[in-house]
Amino acid sequence: MATDSPSINMEKVKANAERVLGFLGGALVSGMIYLGDRLGLYRALQDGVPVTSDEFARKTGLHERWIREWLQGQASAGLIDYKGDGRFALSPEGALVLAEENSLMFLAGGFCALPQQMAVLEKLPESFRTGMGLAYDELGPEGARGIERFLAPWFRTQLVPVALPKIDGLVSKLQAGAKVADVGCGAGVALLEEAKAYPRSDFHGYEISTYALARAAENKAKAGVRNVTFHDARSDGLPPDQGFDFITTFDCIHDMAHPAPVMNAIRKAIKPDGIWLIADIHGLPTFEDNLKDNPLAPLMYGFSMLCCMSSALSEPGGAGLGTLGFHEGVARKMTAEAGFTRFTAHDFSNPINAYYEVRP
Repeated sequence: MATDSPSINMEKVKANAERVLGFLGGALVSGMIYLGDRLGLYRALQDGVPVTSDEFARKTGLHERWIREWLQGQASAGLIDYKGDGRFALSPEGALVLAEENSLMFLAGGFCALPQQMAVLEKLPESFRTGMGLAYDELGPEGARGIERFLAPWFRTQLVPVALPKIDGLVSKLQAGAKVADVGCGAGVALLEEAKAYPRSDFHGYEISTYALARAAENKAKAGVRNVTFHDARSDGLPPDQGFDFITTFDCIHDMAHPAPVMNAIRKAIKPDGIWLIADIHGLPTFEDNLKDNPLAPLMYGFSMLCCMSSALSEPGGAGLGTLGFHEGVARKMTAEAGFTRFTAHDFSNPINAYYEVRP
């Protein structure tokens, strides 16, 4: 169709073109954030002292011409500040997002698996044809590391001091000595934080990703705790003995090919007075709701096709919930079907996650 056709609104064409170019620019800037994180450039700028590209190249031991292009690109994207006279600096606010790994707002870690995630695009046309997704471990070891670094800031800063005390009766159980399971524990960051805080309790992590389990073993060794055991859930699943006081599932149910049997297993493993804490992506009940009121919806749908929904469709008959598919209504329905009778939604001031306290 000719662009000068009366039926074509050229202002809308230009707006769409600008939008598409913006997405392309975002993808390329994301690649530069990946390099900045991998090469330690943000951490090297963390002191806030303005530097020239020559000074920064000497400081980092890297080539000045490449450093100069990266600095200029980062400043043009508004991620670092240009101070004039060829000098660049990372603000304290920028450091909390891009350099400080223990900051609640740290996000650069979420980019560390970007090359592997983008490489999945080569495989997805076959998924569109067959309906079958890719298993979680097909993202490789960096996939597990990327999820770990994306979720770890909240676990390290909010889980023990903020979230757990808001669940009635939980902290006293943990202080006295409870048996705890984290199903879909990933690299074990949440479990290790709890284990350090509550040394009288016994903690068990269950995971099917070989890469995540390897990371969990490394993290356990670094933490120096002895009250944590990690299990390969493919061969060593939850015992159906109603022995657990507290069970958690953090950001994993929507990834599962068969979440209903896992929920049934949790019901059989938890004590009659036990507590199950679910954290999952904060999605809204309908696509129309997400379209209107969820500013993170484009990001979440992208994650879903590259990782979450793909994992949930990686086995025959997979549920395929997807990143936004386990919203509160679905969570209430599925937990009730698994035999749980009490459901409480919590607000832990996390824009990404919703939290549900479930009891038998």
